[in-house]
Amino acid sequence: MRVVYGDLEIRNAEAADCLQLAAWWNDGAVMAHAGFPRGLGITAEKIAAQIAADTDDTRRRLVIAFRGRLIGECSYRVLPDKEAEIGIKICEADMQEKGLGKVILSLLIRALFDKGLGRIVLDTNLKNTRAQHVYERLGFCRLGVRESCWQDQLGQWQSAVDYALVPEDFVDFAK
Repeated sequence: MRVVYGDLEIRNAEAADCLQLAAWWNDGAVMAHAGFPRGLGITAEKIAAQIAADTDDTRRRLVIAFRGRLIGECSYRVLPDKEAEIGIKICEADMQEKGLGKVILSLLIRALFDKGLGRIVLDTNLKNTRAQHVYERLGFCRLGVRESCWQDQLGQWQSAVDYALVPEDFVDFAK
């Protein structure tokens, strides 16, 4: 996948991106919201192997660039029944809270719907109200909350909010 919109680009992650991805994924400050305040402890080589196994029909790890600078990553995983599960992180702190998330998600969502997928699902930490606000502005329907459904690296129980989006409810911020 490669989508360009003004100064933004979303593209398939490549071997050349693995050092940056490893730096982000091993940074507890970047990964804390996902339950990994100590980072993932993953090597660039392992990430390269994961990327090499990606296909458009199964899973893609993608990078997000702004004016040529990598600022984050997103991914999708194809599920049965023409569904996809997505995730996104704007990893560079100076690029957060600038309204880019809803545009980046719009580009990703539109590309997945254009591939023929009929429903997009995701979940987020119940504490991540900023993300929930963005998802709901994009048209995602809140399916429910799973209380104390997983433990983070520190052993703290966390709750998750599940969301789903179908094409007719999609509010595209990248038109």
